[in-house]
Amino acid sequence: MSYLDAIILGVIQGLTEFLPISSSGHLVLAQKTLGVADPGVALEIVVHLGTLLSVLVYFRAKLWRLITSLYKRDARQDRAIVGYLIIGTIPAGLVGLLFEDFFDRAFDSPLLVSTMLLLTGAILFVSRFFKNSSGSVTLPRAVAMGLGQALAILPGVSRSGSTIVAGMASGVRPADAAEFSFLLAIPAIGGAAVLKFGDLAALDQGVIGAYLAGFIAAFTTGLMAVYVVLAVIKRGRFEYFAYYCFALGLIGLYLFR
Repeated sequence: MSYLDAIILGVIQGLTEFLPISSSGHLVLAQKTLGVADPGVALEIVVHLGTLLSVLVYFRAKLWRLITSLYKRDARQDRAIVGYLIIGTIPAGLVGLLFEDFFDRAFDSPLLVSTMLLLTGAILFVSRFFKNSSGSVTLPRAVAMGLGQALAILPGVSRSGSTIVAGMASGVRPADAAEFSFLLAIPAIGGAAVLKFGDLAALDQGVIGAYLAGFIAAFTTGLMAVYVVLAVIKRGRFEYFAYYCFALGLIGLYLFR
């Protein structure tokens, strides 16, 4: 794994983890079309940890408030959000554990990824009908967003896109849906990293420098992507990402037919 390969994959992961255009889909198609060598599980963990750090940095004040709410009687709403995050994580965790082998095979199919990008485009496009949602996150809405995250285990389905649109469709205000989606990424990414930690522990020391470069690239671009998504959704232009997903999915179907 060269420094350039690691940085390319780090940039792709960072931008597409939070932009609603599917990080997994872009990583699969990038490896196939750019000739980037298969990075293996270890680099995937490293770049995901980079995007995890970007969320922790951006939402550091919010996260501190959520943590301290566990010890404050008057912080009922923040405590409820903590519970919703736990419950919203369960669907993806169950689906990931039960169908792990299937999803591993799915990552080897650029044709499937391209098809799922079209699905992501459709999901994003319908968000235009839910721009005026004005509710807050509740237990049923957290479950809906958790189911959206479970769907996004499929490569090519955007995690942020499916969770945000699921939240909007269930009545959550777009900005609140985006914030909850990003917070929901913390246990999802962290849990996946823990499960795959054995691969990271066995990492060849000769590639640590390249992997660190990928981590930094993912963190930097991931932080930028959080700002971009929040700005776009506040302007009511979330469905614009649908056209990109439609175009990329069609190109992928043509190239890998």
